[in-house]
Amino acid sequence: MKRSTKIISIITVFFLIIAGVIIARTMIGMHFQKKFSKRPPPGIIVAEVATNKFYEKIQSFGTAVPRKTKSFRIKKSELIADLEINKYVKKGEKIIKVKSGNIIAPFDGIIGKRGLSEDVLGSENLIILTLDDSSIIFCDIKIPETFAVAIKKGLPIEAKFSGYKNKIYNGEIDTVSSRINADTRSLLTRIKIENKNFELIPGSLLEVTVKYNERNSLSVPDTSIMLEGNKAYVYKVSTENITNRAEIIIGSRSKGNVEVLSGLVEGDLIVAEGLKKVRPRGQIKPIKK
Repeated sequence: MKRSTKIISIITVFFLIIAGVIIARTMIGMHFQKKFSKRPPPGIIVAEVATNKFYEKIQSFGTAVPRKTKSFRIKKSELIADLEINKYVKKGEKIIKVKSGNIIAPFDGIIGKRGLSEDVLGSENLIILTLDDSSIIFCDIKIPETFAVAIKKGLPIEAKFSGYKNKIYNGEIDTVSSRINADTRSLLTRIKIENKNFELIPGSLLEVTVKYNERNSLSVPDTSIMLEGNKAYVYKVSTENITNRAEIIIGSRSKGNVEVLSGLVEGDLIVAEGLKKVRPRGQIKPIKK
């Protein structure tokens, strides 16, 4: 009799332990469910759909040419004074003094030296001086004939010089050839750049970007776009801060912005960053930059 009572007690304790575990797990689950159900919506960076400038571009390369240039061939034996290189002179100023008189600058510019070479008779060495007016730099580039109809005088350009890698020089198209070169199938085009600080050096290689078909279009940050196959989507934010996916058609890209051809209107609020934290029909806390 005592043995059966002991067994019943053990079984009762065992079931009480199991029941306690189940109740504890249930209570813990309800606690966390209640806690997380009250978690505030995530803070997400948003942006308004706005109008921005977009354009098509053509890239080419060319050599920098000064506005004016003149060379002076001087015999070393004629020199009286020391030669100052990389000196800026104005029109009418003395470039250098020689036995036969002074060499005068015919225009404003920077004095340079091309190098030493022998004269035609090979009897004496010559110094070849150069005077460059680099206040304006020209550059001839070749435009493929497929873009010929888009090229015209006055179109804006951007140029880069390897000496200043992170700097962009603005200019415009100055002259366009009247015919396409049959050998290269290209249109010779001359660009003009104001070189106020004389940073662009004659003879340097310029990377030129010609802008055409400039227009104002709706744009969104490139970080706001989701691509799935051939389709593009963004998350639109409602007045109740609820997010929903919207399909859009995109065009060109420019400096971190993407052109929107359809699917949005100006003033729409979209998710700009943090797409991984957003869900369809989910609520967010908008943060404007």
